[in-house]
Amino acid sequence: MKRIRNILNSRFNNNGDFFVQLTEILGFKPKTILFYKTAFTHRSMNIKNREGNAINYERLEFLGDAMLGAVIGAHLYLEVPSGDEGYLTKMRSKIVSREHLNELGKDLKLIDLIESKIAATQFGDNIHGNLFEALVGAIYLDKGFKYCEKFIYKRVIIPYVDISQLEGKVISYKSLLIEWCQKEKKTFNYHVYEDTGNDDVRHFSVKLSVDNKIVTKARATSKKKAEEKASKRAFFVFQTRMSK
Repeated sequence: MKRIRNILNSRFNNNGDFFVQLTEILGFKPKTILFYKTAFTHRSMNIKNREGNAINYERLEFLGDAMLGAVIGAHLYLEVPSGDEGYLTKMRSKIVSREHLNELGKDLKLIDLIESKIAATQFGDNIHGNLFEALVGAIYLDKGFKYCEKFIYKRVIIPYVDISQLEGKVISYKSLLIEWCQKEKKTFNYHVYEDTGNDDVRHFSVKLSVDNKIVTKARATSKKKAEEKASKRAFFVFQTRMSK
């Protein structure tokens, strides 16, 4: 443990600044700073412990995801006694969606604390949500469940969880469109192809066809994002018919 602490300490130029920034985000003073340094260490640093296990935020990300699911699931269970399993699962998915977690990470400016050999400008949006989950995992290891629950309520549930608004929130336009096409017996096709052009970052384009007619086109840095963007545009094209 001492060796790992020394390695991580050498990676952060100013431990005092890190502690101050972290305390402002948490709302309390961390007890074991090592957990939080691990939460902001990217795999590109290639740090390992004596057993050869990697030291980075990915395992804490897994733990944080589990804690978010448990706390938010319990909140929904108590707040919506009439909700069945399917309803509660869908609502929890909306709260912990990748898009929402990315927004939370951005709001807290967690990217400013990351230690990586990759430039911050080269990361995709998901890094923000990954760091938020890792931070939650670090809080659980450092202070236990009660502090972890309190942090999730402060940063997620109280400011963002509005049951009535969430009920109308779409988390996947692609799923919504596919469900509608299947219900209406319409054929659909996502034609995705690489479209780098003059961009430094790899891009993909997609043409979305419904009943063999191209309805929308979109372009993004991943196939999944391009398909979702095209689906969202198609949703607004078919919105009147889909709402019937």
